[in-house]
Amino acid sequence: MSTPGSTPPSITDLLTAARARLDRPDPARAAELAERGAILVDTRPGWQRDEEGSLPGALIIERNHLEWRLDPTSDARIPEATDHDVTWVLFCSEGYSSSLAAASLQDLGLRNATDVDGGFRAWKAAGLPTA
Repeated sequence: MSTPGSTPPSITDLLTAARARLDRPDPARAAELAERGAILVDTRPGWQRDEEGSLPGALIIERNHLEWRLDPTSDARIPEATDHDVTWVLFCSEGYSSSLAAASLQDLGLRNATDVDGGFRAWKAAGLPTA
């Protein structure tokens, strides 16, 4: 947050700050986390999933709904949002907007929220399951 007279942060500054507090798994480790109970969440819009493919078994919650669906105190939460200790692993296409989204979830107290380094494209390039 900027103060009067100061230069506001750039999107690069915000992204760098968000990623500095995230433990961003690579696709292989994200798959391991999912095997141990982490919930994969695809935040990409429908057109992008149509173009690039999808993640089998991932929840689809587009970015503009994310905080309301995953906050365990929200009236709009999904059933999987049981408490602040759930491990959420977010995907976007390349791992940019998902980093900002994961930081936002951490701001809500979801301490185990993170995103995949490289996003869906890195997951697909690693040969992990897609549809």
